[in-house]
Amino acid sequence: MNENKPEKIIFQPDGDDPVEFFVLEQTKIGGATYILVTDFEEGDGEALILKDLSEEGDEEARYMIVSDDNELAAVAGVFEDLLEDVKLTRDTDDDT
Repeated sequence: MNENKPEKIIFQPDGDDPVEFFVLEQTKIGGATYILVTDFEEGDGEALILKDLSEEGDEEARYMIVSDDNELAAVAGVFEDLLEDVKLTRDTDDDT
């Protein structure tokens, strides 16, 4: 039995079907909380860095995908340090 099993969370985007992610790590930088999530519990998968936008008293957490290049690079570096066996790469196939 794996005691380090990642926590599973479910996101409910407005108007979309629920999406399950596994939380690999969480960190706080400059007062902001970030989580690193993936779509697969084990092995290689798509990963996202999400910033917690929740305010005190919110019943449910609110997260935003980190897309600012500078913020993303800084937070990814912290997660790579925390998770020594993880290397994060940016998907460059975006057409936006």
